[in-house]
Amino acid sequence: METIKNYLDNIFANLPKTKEMERLKSEIYYNMEEKYNELKKSGKPENEAIGIVISEFGNIDELLEEMGISPSSNSENHPVIENEEAMEFISLKEKTSYMIATGVGLILLGVSLLIFLATLVERNLIFKFLPQNAREALPVIVLFLFIIPAVILFMYTENKLQKFKFIEEGKFEISPGLKNILNSELPSVTQKQNIPIITGVSLCILSVVVLLVFGIFESFAAFGVSIMLLMIAAAVFIFITSTSTAEAYKKLMKIDEYSPERVRQNKVIGAVAGVIWPIATALFLIGGFVFKLWNICWIVFPITGILFGGFAAFYKAIKTDK
Repeated sequence: METIKNYLDNIFANLPKTKEMERLKSEIYYNMEEKYNELKKSGKPENEAIGIVISEFGNIDELLEEMGISPSSNSENHPVIENEEAMEFISLKEKTSYMIATGVGLILLGVSLLIFLATLVERNLIFKFLPQNAREALPVIVLFLFIIPAVILFMYTENKLQKFKFIEEGKFEISPGLKNILNSELPSVTQKQNIPIITGVSLCILSVVVLLVFGIFESFAAFGVSIMLLMIAAAVFIFITSTSTAEAYKKLMKIDEYSPERVRQNKVIGAVAGVIWPIATALFLIGGFVFKLWNICWIVFPITGILFGGFAAFYKAIKTDK
């Protein structure tokens, strides 16, 4: 029996040290022991009995694979997440999603007001009593008044999620029991976000319609942009808050966009985004400050978004083919 025990110990050596694993190991050992005793009673020699038991239970690896576990799954000594910690992570992601969504909304609202106020200043409709330089600076000041609290929210959110940084980096494992729970709950969680996503998409489409309608009248085009940004801000808020729970589930399960392969792809895409979007922002600010084109230089963002989206899709397609 010592041989059988050592055999099991070797199989479970690199697996997560969880109660679920201990229970599974005990059950397998109990079944192997029963089979061994049965063979011994039938007159089989010890070595032959051990060989038969191990051969009959030699598909333990297949059982582990069905449970989403492999002997190397914990080879890097990653922490194993149990139910309580997972629920805490999911709850925190839900709460912080509102902070992130609010921050993004504040920035879009600030840009919307910037364009709106800059247009009014350009047409000499407001702040007539102020010097020209002060009038031109006020819309920008308003923008930064919205950016500052947004940045504070982002920093606060990052600080709150710091304790779960290892999850964001994918350096963890989950117990089989937790994986089964998450897998069974994910469909209902995903279903709950369908209506909010449809609402958000509808707002985005409607915002383009609003822009086109206002664009018919050249003098109102800038106001159309402001309204479009407000509608997009509302849509983004809905997207971020409604998908946060499903996103947390997928991160824990390492599936879809959080699978190891997709994570590697997203690192490259993220690196490109880290270059492209600051350049777009710089062009926006240069166009506004230097050339006083606040009412039109916003177009750099949708153009950048389209080009970047095309690059991301192309890159993923290439990697998938490989």
